[in-house]
Amino acid sequence: MVVGQVDTWVESTVADEFHVQLGKRLDAAVNRGELRSCINNRGVRWGHVLISESVLAPLTKPDIRDLRLVAGDVLVCEGGEIGRASVWNDELPEAYFLNTLHRLRSKGRYEPRLLVAFFERWATTGELLALVGKSSLAHLTKENLLRVYIPVPTPAEQKRLVETLLAVEKLIAGLERLVTKKQAIKQGMKQQLLTGNIRLPGFTGPWLKASLGDISAFITKGATPTTYGFKWESSGVLFLRSECVSEHGLDMTQSMFISSAANRALRRSQVTDGDILMTITGYVGRVIRLAGISSANINQHIARVRINDSKFDRGFVYHFLSQRTVRDHYETIVTGQAYPQISLKQVRETEILAPPVDEQRAICEALNDADTELAALRHRLVKARAVKQGMMQQLLTSRTRPRVSETAA
Repeated sequence: MVVGQVDTWVESTVADEFHVQLGKRLDAAVNRGELRSCINNRGVRWGHVLISESVLAPLTKPDIRDLRLVAGDVLVCEGGEIGRASVWNDELPEAYFLNTLHRLRSKGRYEPRLLVAFFERWATTGELLALVGKSSLAHLTKENLLRVYIPVPTPAEQKRLVETLLAVEKLIAGLERLVTKKQAIKQGMKQQLLTGNIRLPGFTGPWLKASLGDISAFITKGATPTTYGFKWESSGVLFLRSECVSEHGLDMTQSMFISSAANRALRRSQVTDGDILMTITGYVGRVIRLAGISSANINQHIARVRINDSKFDRGFVYHFLSQRTVRDHYETIVTGQAYPQISLKQVRETEILAPPVDEQRAICEALNDADTELAALRHRLVKARAVKQGMMQQLLTSRTRPRVSETAA
């Protein structure tokens, strides 16, 4: 394997292998030149460039001559996530770069994609922090970047390494496209089925209208156990924080535990299988539906909704509340600029529109199937990314370190 040959790799520096240039600085006071598409650091992701983040900026003739991107250029973030990098692959027929990015153009001896792989590896291990300039605003200076030591495999090894990494990245990109496609399909289903624009075959009847408070048990919220003298436990009753209510369902990595005594004392905020949980502070309006959890508790940033009206299916109500239009409504009524929030009263007043209950259940089943497919794709994507990290661990051995000279700023 390549790893076994690492000790034979020679060392070089970014300065020796690449021409490095910082991009155009935008200055509103000197706003002259021709408008051109420019890439900034928001558009540079690991392994790809988001063209949707490009901006139009005025460039002078020298800028147009010096800052035009060509296929194979490496773009490295100067600020933000220090060192985040990608190779430019002519995603636009003509593009330039701003001063939030360094452009590294190979002198012909080093595979651009391999350099990005080393930077991503070092970012994962935290070693890129050594490249940050010593100032109040973290940034990667050109001087420090030029001094970075990089391992130099033989040309044949560089080619094999890049081909191997590109293969797994192609798999990841394909899965990302599938996830995006399935998300769009599901969004279209929700927009049609949850608004009555399309009725499922065989279903008729008028739609019902009710407030969320009218079709639920008393909508309540939780509390912080430590406020009442209870401590966190290493095991016991599951305690859900607002971070657990994520965009993609229940995030158990953010959960904690409380004792049975604390759970009894906080019985008003006990939750169980089938309950709908909604964030009412911070990222207001995120919703999940509990499944397979018989007993848990919640904090004060989550509202518990427990549907108890037989004319409304709790799964349908969950999908209805997860619509973007509902989130948009909450955003128009939030209070607090630094920490947005809505009241339980506003949650109870949320208007629910629904067809007859049999159609509600059929709609819920269709959307659940879409959710299951999405979850399976996301799981495959997580595994593929883990495989990539494992490959980088093996192929780009940790015995190689990014270093700068003693005189680095």
